[in-house]
Amino acid sequence: MLALSLSPVTASAKSGVYATDSSCRRQFSLTKRTFATSGSDGQSHQCQCMQSFSFSANVIATRRREVVVRAGWLFKGGEKGLDASAEQSESANEDILMFFFQMDLTTRVQYALNLEQYDIAQQLRNKLTEVEAEVIKQQEAKRGSSSKSEAQDKAISIIRLRADLQKAVETEDYALASKLRDEISTLEADSLAASAKALAYENAQYAFRLGQKVKHKVFGYRAVVCGMDPVCCESNSWMEAAQIQKLARGSNQPFYQVLVDVYEDPNLLVTYVPEENLVAPDQPDKDRFDHPYISILFYGMDGAGDFIPIKQLREKYSQPRHELPVNPEDQKDGDNA
Repeated sequence: MLALSLSPVTASAKSGVYATDSSCRRQFSLTKRTFATSGSDGQSHQCQCMQSFSFSANVIATRRREVVVRAGWLFKGGEKGLDASAEQSESANEDILMFFFQMDLTTRVQYALNLEQYDIAQQLRNKLTEVEAEVIKQQEAKRGSSSKSEAQDKAISIIRLRADLQKAVETEDYALASKLRDEISTLEADSLAASAKALAYENAQYAFRLGQKVKHKVFGYRAVVCGMDPVCCESNSWMEAAQIQKLARGSNQPFYQVLVDVYEDPNLLVTYVPEENLVAPDQPDKDRFDHPYISILFYGMDGAGDFIPIKQLREKYSQPRHELPVNPEDQKDGDNA
């Protein structure tokens, strides 16, 4: 397996964003260290992208400033013992970091080709192929693409076990028959779960879209949607800590990766929120929104105050481009002009 473990990124109220573990810094400086080359004049030249997605202070670190938490008191609501940090997700944050790393490598490959540095481009392309293979593997496991084949494999195993069960009954080996029945029951339950997960991804319907500004119903913070799953894909321990079992719709509802406004809570960064806990603002929210990932995942704000996702992000989640509805008054004014 490709060693691309990424540690969480946390926000500092005074100095912006930093990696909490050296492994993250090593991963995102990989291309910078590995792909420096010597030019014909013997001097070392570093392949630097004009629009690199590397994690440098100039790209994702917030400007050095005191972050004012405007609504910190709202983050202690909800069930007893539950606060907003319960929905904080390391895996969601790592998924975003992997996405950045993939984009960075893609950009560096193109830059090397533009400079006719073909050896460097090939090295980068090889690394990109490894990363893409790992990303696809993770997505298949997460999104149920592999669940179909898993369900099919279990169905074949069930058929074989039923044949063995029939033979055990015919030979009056009831102890073996009992054991086989238990195995069949377990496989049937697992097969049903795998099929349901694959079906959920095929028929996913989302109430919110990429780049949309939302508000948490329980904790009150403002956020922007940057990812989505049709069902909860977090671990059992995470779901237990977040009290997912107490939700009206449980874990079988869409869950969203959302970026939390650092002015409202500089420590949350990325949360994984069930659909029933989010609400869209009644009026267009055009207020300032700050987060270190915004400028990388989105082009900017549209006329309604929501963010416009970059093409790669839309492709990752197979989401169409969102078009703002035409205002009849604006169209009338345009015709008169």
